Amino acid sequence: MKVLLIKDVKSLGNAGEVKEVKDGYGKNFLIGKGFAKHATEEILAEHAAEQERLAAQQAAEIAALKEMAVKLDKAEIVITKKMGENGHLFGSVTKDEIAGALLEQHSVEIDKKHITDKTVIKIIGEHSLDLKLGHGIHATLHVDVQGEV
Repeated sequence: MKVLLIKDVKSLGNAGEVKEVKDGYGKNFLIGKGFAKHATEEILAEHAAEQERLAAQQAAEIAALKEMAVKLDKAEIVITKKMGENGHLFGSVTKDEIAGALLEQHSVEIDKKHITDKTVIKIIGEHSLDLKLGHGIHATLHVDVQGEV
């Protein structure tokens, strides 16, 4: 009997593969436990259509992320923080503040988890931050930190 694997099955194959198995193993274990479906023409056609839909959706996501990366590479945000007399900021500029300023100044919403730089911004001046947007796409955001007394 031929089955279409829905989930990865150790020692048999990965999800999406069509495998030839013995009738009892296919019906009682794989289909019974929800690891596979009987590989009929209808099931295979539905699976192929679903894979095409997912590929088109992923291509659209990648195109949108590339467009956002180009926009972010050109963008510069300005953050104003209180500073002491020595030129250092009280506290530091957080990822939340950066994401909020980006939304406020350029109407681009990103999650704070996408900011991957480990460096802490504690001094005034211009800084470049690396943003990991997903699907291997990175952008560089320019942040100008200004101090007020």
